[in-house]
Amino acid sequence: KVLLTDITYMRYGSGQWAYLSCVKDGATKQILAHYLSASLELCLVEWTMTRLLKRLDGNIHPDAIFHSDQGMHYTHSKTRLLIAEAGFKQSMSRKGNCWDNASMETFFGHMKDELNYKDCISLKELRL
Repeated sequence: KVLLTDITYMRYGSGQWAYLSCVKDGATKQILAHYLSASLELCLVEWTMTRLLKRLDGNIHPDAIFHSDQGMHYTHSKTRLLIAEAGFKQSMSRKGNCWDNASMETFFGHMKDELNYKDCISLKELRL
């Protein structure tokens, strides 16, 4: 019923930045959708949501909650509408409080510790 989402920054190669948006199932801890981009534009979250909705194939619990921080991607009217139209109730952490999204932050921390990505020289290589 609870999906968590966030974006993390990934520095790779000779100072390039990539941005990884993920949606995680709060119960199973499984990453249901993700998108990696060279841009931090709003479409990063839109593409992640598109992948999520395709994966769920309409199987969204009537009480499903989509939880994030209060970043501009998640407070933007376009994203809020997309979340509502998909059938989710939107939930956001209070400003300066990451505790209820700590599971997502923990995933990113462990992922960055485990993956050897800093030597990738292209976004394509980083995606692989």
